[in-house]
Amino acid sequence: MSNITSKIELTVELDANRVPEKLQWTAEDGGITNEEAKAMMLSVWDSKTQETLRIDLWIKDMPVDEMKVFFHQTLVAMSDTFHRATQDEKMTATMKDFCDYFAEKLEIKK
Repeated sequence: MSNITSKIELTVELDANRVPEKLQWTAEDGGITNEEAKAMMLSVWDSKTQETLRIDLWIKDMPVDEMKVFFHQTLVAMSDTFHRATQDEKMTATMKDFCDYFAEKLEIKK
């Protein structure tokens, strides 16, 4: 039986000071080719060191209001993923409560 491989590519264009100016991503299996993005967060679990390794990038002209919405939507998605992974209803509800609080304090319309 052969293994199936799927590749996701990230391309970051930097200015002279190595600040991201442009982000693009490709996931051919998902039908995405060189799609532009203004921000990204990638977390990878290193089982050997029991640590989360992260890459957080955003382009220099990312508007702050969009960054706030990006964070809110990411937190909501993490709550959903946490629930799917653990089935922990109580903590998921607590996380969702925080997401609502976060949106309220930042005056983000959901």
